[in-house]
Amino acid sequence: MTDAAPAVPPRSIQTLDALTEEQADAVLALLADAARADGQQAVSEQGRLQLRGGPRDGVRHLLLDVGGELVGYAQLEDTDPVEAPAGELVVHPGHRGHGHGRALGTALLASSGKRLRVWAHGGHAAARHLAQVLGLTLFRELRQMRRPLSPDAIAEPALPAGVTVRTFEPGQDDAEWLAANAEAFAHHPEQGSLTQRDLDDRKAEPWFDPSGFFLAENAAGELLGFHWTKVHAAEGLGEVYVVGVRPAAQGTGLGKALTAIGLRHLAAAGLPTAMLYVDADNKAAVSVYERLGFSTHETDLMYRTET
Repeated sequence: MTDAAPAVPPRSIQTLDALTEEQADAVLALLADAARADGQQAVSEQGRLQLRGGPRDGVRHLLLDVGGELVGYAQLEDTDPVEAPAGELVVHPGHRGHGHGRALGTALLASSGKRLRVWAHGGHAAARHLAQVLGLTLFRELRQMRRPLSPDAIAEPALPAGVTVRTFEPGQDDAEWLAANAEAFAHHPEQGSLTQRDLDDRKAEPWFDPSGFFLAENAAGELLGFHWTKVHAAEGLGEVYVVGVRPAAQGTGLGKALTAIGLRHLAAAGLPTAMLYVDADNKAAVSVYERLGFSTHETDLMYRTET
């Protein structure tokens, strides 16, 4: 006679169009635990902002419970008119190694109609293995680059003739900035498709500071480009959050000047390090940032189904 095997709590996955405040809090707590263990967030800033605020077009939330405890989360965003839906997922560090990641990944595949892109932030071995198990192939590499900050080490910005720079005024500049952002990033759906709601989400965040959001205008007051900086106070990091230049002003040196203005602002705030994200295959941008003293710190990987 042998002892009976211990009962395994049932696993369930619930798919929702919106989370309650209690569910959002539970997901954020799970993400915080995972970030402490992994060294970076498993879900992007955009994904975290989409946890609250009710339903959003094309966004679904997958909650994985074991015995009534939330141990896994995935988000699926199907808003790109061309590309496959994009997913992110995380399993609580204390519940890994039990097939929960594979269960969430399989659920994402089913929810997307087996047409899926998935981020693996940090590119950890376990995430690479899961992608292989799910039959996904490497599609994109996003580099996080960093450099030390010192006002004396950042060249004085040289703006094109007739261009002046001021800071963003919330409410007044929203529409024009959204239009400029859409033009500057027409080739980049994630950034170029930002809406007023997306901008409002970011303006409501504790880190938002218009004094670090720089707008470049010509003599007629037309917005030509911008550099939005972000401060990660707890980590002592200043971020080149987004630099954009409208097509008509590209090739004039405005992007380089705006980058220098933002870096000098972050350095003057006493931050020791600057960071930014750039696609690894954007060789021109990577080269520019390397000349500005940035080097690769870590890499996020995106996998996708074969299409």
